[in-house]
Amino acid sequence: MTDGGSSTLRDIATVARKEWMEIVLQRASMRAGLLAALGIPLAVLGIWLPAQNGPAWFTSPLTPVLWTWFPIFICATIICDAFAGERERHTLETLLASRLSDTSILFGKLAGAIGYGWGLALAGAVLNVVTVNVVARRGGFVMFPADVAVSIVVLSFLGASLTSAAGVLVSLRAASVRQAQQTLSIAVMAVFFGGGFGLKYVPPQLRRAFVQFVTVGDALSIEVAAAAVLAAVDVALVIAAMARFRRMRLILD
Repeated sequence: MTDGGSSTLRDIATVARKEWMEIVLQRASMRAGLLAALGIPLAVLGIWLPAQNGPAWFTSPLTPVLWTWFPIFICATIICDAFAGERERHTLETLLASRLSDTSILFGKLAGAIGYGWGLALAGAVLNVVTVNVVARRGGFVMFPADVAVSIVVLSFLGASLTSAAGVLVSLRAASVRQAQQTLSIAVMAVFFGGGFGLKYVPPQLRRAFVQFVTVGDALSIEVAAAAVLAAVDVALVIAAMARFRRMRLILD
């Protein structure tokens, strides 16, 4: 790798580390809210559900879905602060005036949010393994099958990337964190509800094929299809964020 590429990666890591330190140590109000928001999902997904289901939890088709949803939820609670929060704290001008390149700032912000949400999801999945083995206590050590473990790792990463990229895109132009959160929430609801209502406008043959694929298709095919769709949307959102990130415009705003 060239020196320029190495320097960019170091700068991205620096910005991501700054984001993590602010979440954990500096943003007191965010930290309190995040801890409260994390407690219930982690308790339910990490301990209660696997304790209730035992080893069957490791092969349930619901498990990868829930661990995809979890980082989406977590990243949505922090990503709106990426630029709107800097703007509110009057630190955006300092960040933009630094030697850091546009790429380093944008991808550092993304990496910080993705790494935080994805890391918590993977930690929660490990908590599943601990919980089931403590509660079940029969027949030796049990854990996720390899294909399910891979699905959780990949889908949770793509889920974290989805909300992080969308949140950065919103946060770039939002005047406040609250405004960014409201806009992102409306966008997420529009996608979910729009997708549900939009199905009735799809030609009947395609609708039947989709329903059949989801209901009777094998889990691996569904997960691969979901990963492909998420990856495509993630890439489109990141490209949109790169196109919208204009340092001089942000300084003037």
